[in-house]
Amino acid sequence: MDGPLDLGGYETSSKSLPFGRWILEQSERGGFIGQLASIARSDRGFPKDGTPEAVRKRLGDTGADPEMFEAVDDAEMDWVSW
Repeated sequence: MDGPLDLGGYETSSKSLPFGRWILEQSERGGFIGQLASIARSDRGFPKDGTPEAVRKRLGDTGADPEMFEAVDDAEMDWVSW
């Protein structure tokens, strides 16, 4: 093989999906992460391509319940290990 392997646009990095989009895909989960995903889906201003910090800021700006901040912490740990 003379050149780099062409993966046809497939991203091999585990962080290829931004945190905000990863959250949106968690709507089928139970618990606080599932609730967070439902809130995110109903919020037009949710930072879809955002970092965990951007999601926390949005929650703060919208006056979210403290449990949702805990859900972001839990979700961030899952996303990092994903």
